[in-house]
Amino acid sequence: MHAHDDKLQRFEASGAAALPADMASAYIDHDGARIWYTTHGEGAPVVLLHGGLGHSGNWGYQVPALLRAGHRIVLIDSRGHGHSTRDSRPYSYELMASDVLAVMDILQLEKAAFVGWSDGACIALIVGMQAPERVAGVFFFGCNMDPSGTKEFVSTPLIERCFSRHARDYAQLSSTPDDFNAFVDAISEMMKTQPNYAAGDLAMIRVPVTVVQSEHDEFIKPEYAQYLARSIPGAELISLQGVTHFAPLQRPDEFNHVVLAFLAKVFL
Repeated sequence: MHAHDDKLQRFEASGAAALPADMASAYIDHDGARIWYTTHGEGAPVVLLHGGLGHSGNWGYQVPALLRAGHRIVLIDSRGHGHSTRDSRPYSYELMASDVLAVMDILQLEKAAFVGWSDGACIALIVGMQAPERVAGVFFFGCNMDPSGTKEFVSTPLIERCFSRHARDYAQLSSTPDDFNAFVDAISEMMKTQPNYAAGDLAMIRVPVTVVQSEHDEFIKPEYAQYLARSIPGAELISLQGVTHFAPLQRPDEFNHVVLAFLAKVFL
């Protein structure tokens, strides 16, 4: 059992739980970037995609639970995030989705389930749209698929603590450790206009999707999560009570329970 970290004080101080020490990492050169990835365990594969400004280490509370459940875990640092590099092109979710497919190819993963958090959820769903034969299902947590889904940004102590942790992690992990502010600006520019998929695009999705929305999400409108669930054929909507956009860190056991239930369904 993990203690609650509702105010993210523990996360700000020391980050998420450490990933298993024996996880072997590697890089793949793809489309102008070096993409970092790691895999561990055996069984039905699960790709975990982190949120914007973060990195794969933010999944530290989820990885052990998924390994205990008998899954093979694949972690990928999105281009420009964590250990991964980028080129001079603007960020795009489609470009990051292509990186994910390249990692799956190098690992010879024909098909996997995806658990995406924030930007990672968008990337996962784009993979599901572009290559449905590679996707067993998408756990879509805390993200939008067009700009209308986002709330007006209001900073909070919680967000500031998370941002502080991201800044320190970037300085430690990145190949450009002094460029955090430029990194934030570039990601923010992407978020202003992307992603931009209409209801008709969502209606074409043919992979199982579970839309997960926190009761107090700081960034995504609750009615937008309902719209996604209505627009994606067969999608399920789950509400997480008492938590925010940072639920995997705040109450890991509750979040993991929902993730494992999703995986049990898509790997029947």
